[in-house]
Amino acid sequence: MIRRLYVHNFRCLENFELLIADMPSSLLIGKNGSGKSTVGSALEVLQSLARGTNRVSQLVRPADFPRGRSGAPLRFEIEADIGDKVFEYVLALELPEGFKELRVREERLSVAGKLIFSRESSQVQFANARREAAANFLVDWHLAALPVIQAQSPTDPLNTFKAWLANMLILAPIPYLITGESEGETLFPDRQVKNFGEWFSGLLALAPAAYTQIDKYLKGVMPDFKEFKNPFSGTDFRSLTIQFQQEGASLTLPLSGLSDGEKCFFVCAAVLAANQASGPFFCFWDEPDNYLSLKEVGHFVMTLRRSFQEQGQLLVTSHNPEAIRQFSDENTLLLYRRSHLEPTQIRPIAGLQEPIRGDLIGALIRDDIEP
Repeated sequence: MIRRLYVHNFRCLENFELLIADMPSSLLIGKNGSGKSTVGSALEVLQSLARGTNRVSQLVRPADFPRGRSGAPLRFEIEADIGDKVFEYVLALELPEGFKELRVREERLSVAGKLIFSRESSQVQFANARREAAANFLVDWHLAALPVIQAQSPTDPLNTFKAWLANMLILAPIPYLITGESEGETLFPDRQVKNFGEWFSGLLALAPAAYTQIDKYLKGVMPDFKEFKNPFSGTDFRSLTIQFQQEGASLTLPLSGLSDGEKCFFVCAAVLAANQASGPFFCFWDEPDNYLSLKEVGHFVMTLRRSFQEQGQLLVTSHNPEAIRQFSDENTLLLYRRSHLEPTQIRPIAGLQEPIRGDLIGALIRDDIEP
C-alpha cells in the first residue's frame, strides 16, 4: 500500500505530495489539465524501472521538465507498506547544461529505516554487510541502478520491492486497441491494455482458479453471458472468444466484436482476479467509468472498491458524477491549477479551507471549488 508519493519538477507536478496511507481506495478529481493523468505517468516511471527499463532516456525526456526549466532535478519518491515493512525509494534525475540526455543524480532504497543501497552520480554503495564483496560499484550515469542490482535470494528486500513495484497496474484502457489475441503470456498489462490477450492468458496460467471469479463477475454484468474460451488457433496463437445464450439461442463472438464498454468489463474482471491471485497490489485506473452507461458506473466502481477493501490499494480518477458519489470526502482528493503556467495543487475534499456549498457534484458543475 502506498503511503506517500512525492514528485517534483515533472510536467505540472512541482513539490507534489500524494498522501494516501490507510486508504484502500481513493479518488482524484479536478478539471481537465489539472494533472490527474500525470500522477499515473509518474507512477509509470517507477513501474518501468522495476519491469527492467534502466536507461533514463526511456523513462523521462527533457520535455518533462515544466516549462523547459531544467535547472532543478526531476525527483520521484515513493513510500509504501509492503508486508509488514515500510519501503522508501528515491530517484533524482538531472539535465546538466549542454547535455541532451538526463542522467541520475541520486538514488537510494531503504527498508524499515535501514539503507539498502545509495547512489550519487555513478557510484553505488550497499549498506548490507552481506554484500561487502561488492559493496561499491560504478553504474553509467545514464542508467538507473535499481533494475540492474541482483537480489541475493527470493526474500531479499530488494526483490520484494521490485516485485511489488513491477506488479503495480497503471491503466487507461483504450478498448478499440483490445483484441483478445495473443502469442504469449504476461502478468504485466501495458497502460492502454493493448496486450490484454497476453495478460489474460498469463493470469489464467498463473492461477487457473481465476477463471471462476472472472466467470462470476461477467455473468453479473452481462446476463446472457455463458462462457469464454481462449483456445490455441495455431502453434502459439490464442484468440479469446465469448459465447452468449438466451432462450435456447446462442452467439459466439471474438473479444474484438464486443462493445467498448463490454471490453472494459473484461478488463475489470481481470483486475479483480489478478488482485486475488497475485496480489495484493496497487492499481491506478485513469477514468474507469469511460465507455460505461450511467446505470453501470456505480456498480462498476463499487465492485472495484470492495475488492481492494479486502487487500491491495486502488487509486482512480473521474469526472463522472456517479463514480464520484461512490467515494466520501475523506478519500476524495482535488487536483487544481489556475492556468497551465502554474503547478498542480492537491487537497483532500474534507480538508478544504472553504466548506463546499451544497453537494460536491453541484460545486464541481458550478466550478465552485478551490484548494
